[in-house]
Amino acid sequence: MAYDKQLPKKSDDISGWYNALMLQAELAEYGPAKGTMILRPYGYAIWELVQQKLDAAFKANGVENAYFPIFIPESLLQKEASHLEGFSPELAIVTIGGGEVLQEKLIIRPTSETIMYASYSKWVKSWRDLPIMINQWNNAVRWEKRTYLFLRTTEFLWQEGHTAHATHDEAIVTQKWAMGAYAQLFRDQYALPGYIGTKSATETFAGASSTMTYETLMPGGKALQSATSHDLGQNFAHAFDIKFQDKNSKTEFVWQTSWGLSTRSLGGLFMVHGDDKGLRLPPELAPIQAIILPIRADDKFMSYADQVKSRLIDSKVRAKLDTRDGESLGFKINKWELKGVPLRIEIGAKEQADNKVKIVRRDNGKIAIVDVDKLSETVENLLKQIQDNLYKQAIDALESNTYSTADYADFKQQMSDSKGFIKANWCGNNACESMIKQETTATTRCKTDSTVEGNCIYCGKPHASEWYFAQSY
Repeated sequence: MAYDKQLPKKSDDISGWYNALMLQAELAEYGPAKGTMILRPYGYAIWELVQQKLDAAFKANGVENAYFPIFIPESLLQKEASHLEGFSPELAIVTIGGGEVLQEKLIIRPTSETIMYASYSKWVKSWRDLPIMINQWNNAVRWEKRTYLFLRTTEFLWQEGHTAHATHDEAIVTQKWAMGAYAQLFRDQYALPGYIGTKSATETFAGASSTMTYETLMPGGKALQSATSHDLGQNFAHAFDIKFQDKNSKTEFVWQTSWGLSTRSLGGLFMVHGDDKGLRLPPELAPIQAIILPIRADDKFMSYADQVKSRLIDSKVRAKLDTRDGESLGFKINKWELKGVPLRIEIGAKEQADNKVKIVRRDNGKIAIVDVDKLSETVENLLKQIQDNLYKQAIDALESNTYSTADYADFKQQMSDSKGFIKANWCGNNACESMIKQETTATTRCKTDSTVEGNCIYCGKPHASEWYFAQSY
């Protein structure tokens, strides 16, 4: 174990802090193949909680889970030209199998539109076969040159939803519903506020008609695209010949959506909520919500600690009793602070004699001495307070690092200094977007919900709509 190693201060070296924290908190480590990630049990347990929350929301809306192969014949990827062009630089390709050169190359799944829609074209014949609403929990591979645990890895875990509908209106409803499900997840579980909007044409998913995004702000002022939902129009339907007979016996092409969230979002979770001591996990996504630390291990003392644990587990609190030998109390306190457990429950001789426990909050360090008979109710309230407090801190940071300007010199200065989100008007011209990115490294993150138009921040053209700009993580 590495809990006695010095963790760099987040405020001094966020990159060093983040990399060390991923390893020391036993969330993940790099795999033997360049750019791959080993998700350790503690890190995977957080992903499992995300799965449980999101999967329930999907199924409540009629989405079913399935699984499609990881290998995609090259000919399928070539059917939608813009899709192939968008992913070509990141593809991992199998050319040899069983010791022989393959007659057709196989693409290791970067995303599943092509292989799934080849099946959809066989499954859909009539309006009665619609809608199709399928989700996969799987892995994907995109060949990254610069990797970062969770935030950017060659292989990652995710979910990808893919639907087919009889009308465009139905598809748009689904696109917005999926983004709404993500927004609720980020708000209620991740405690991560963000901006929702539509991507520019340049930033739209390859092969889609439009892309909705959830943009979160990382420490240091850069934006993280945390989830996306796409209106695919009929682009893939034409490419894969997905047609149906409508109620009037007329042949029509389906309208489609796809949407996804990956383990990348966990990197944002860790980075936003962490502090100089390590992780601070929102209780909703904490594999262990309360860690119980007895000061000695005799039978009478451990019996009392077991009673405390049983009360919490009976109240549906994810509680753990740390009885590991060879570690001092101070070492254990540092260990569980590093791992971000929301509540630490210490049991000393005085607490046992008084039928009480000492509870310490991870988010702010506040201490409470609580009667065991009131333990379950107190812990439930404290967990809610911690969840709310982390969200409040994150939204305060987002709002205080979101700026508005109509002056390009101010825009460039802001992106050079504290960064953050900048609300500015843009005319929609690709040339302006490209020059802004070239001169500031900032990209259009998404369109705001503002209806007020103004002059383009770059060229001054009137009637420009308002967009969020930020540098990308």
